[in-house]
Amino acid sequence: MSIDRNMPILIVDDYKTMLRIIRNLLRQLEFQNVEEASDGSTALQMLESKDFSLIISDWNMEPMTGLQLLREVRKSARLKHIPFIMVTAESKTENVVAAKEAGVSNYIVKPFNAETLRTKLSSVLGPL
Repeated sequence: MSIDRNMPILIVDDYKTMLRIIRNLLRQLEFQNVEEASDGSTALQMLESKDFSLIISDWNMEPMTGLQLLREVRKSARLKHIPFIMVTAESKTENVVAAKEAGVSNYIVKPFNAETLRTKLSSVLGPL
């Protein structure tokens, strides 16, 4: 079964440059249907109003962190099935543990490239 490259993906980061980088990496992997949110609260509103097949979120954001967003998504009966990849500049063990406990699907440490993203997407969605 092949991956639907037109599936709706939500990327969440409060840093516009990072949103652009992730969008470009997804485009390199032939994913076109990408929407952006600049914080967790906006992302939650978007998730309530539209169906997404994947969430890629930064950890460090204000006012709602990626971890808080993850917990909200996992609490929601409608959203909890959506694969969630956390992106962070920190690879602290306690962060990884906290994200895993909250139900993260996978974890990417910055900086990363298209190949790293492909590997993480494959682990969450199936072979690309």
